[in-house]
Amino acid sequence: MILGELLRIKGTKTILKVSVSDSIAQAATMLTENKIGALLVEDESGKIVGILSERDIVGGMGAHGADLHDVRASELMTADLIRCKPSDTVLQAMAMMTDRRFRHLPVFDEDELVGFISIGDLVKCRIAEVQLEAEAMRQYIAS
Repeated sequence: MILGELLRIKGTKTILKVSVSDSIAQAATMLTENKIGALLVEDESGKIVGILSERDIVGGMGAHGADLHDVRASELMTADLIRCKPSDTVLQAMAMMTDRRFRHLPVFDEDELVGFISIGDLVKCRIAEVQLEAEAMRQYIAS
């Protein structure tokens, strides 16, 4: 399955973002309230410039100690933005996440953000595909 189809099935949820100037306290509140693991970070012009994940926040404790409330999102975000395209496959995205050891991936069509997927989205999709394949095989063997 391609990511464009996965995003269509997943639905058009709002992609949550924080500003580079937002505090880690604000970001942590958004993560907690929405039960998600990462937020995209945008600059003043609305351009996506990074990702801020739970892992980034925990890692920030090493440099800043436990008091991260006033630290800005731009200080802890992952700025090396890895992206994928709607035409990429679920397996390609899973391989990218596994090889590079991250769990969230923005989907861009050229320069337009069209989605944000997690490893959970990909695993759920892959499980559904495997179940369909197994059922098709059972029906084939029974016939």
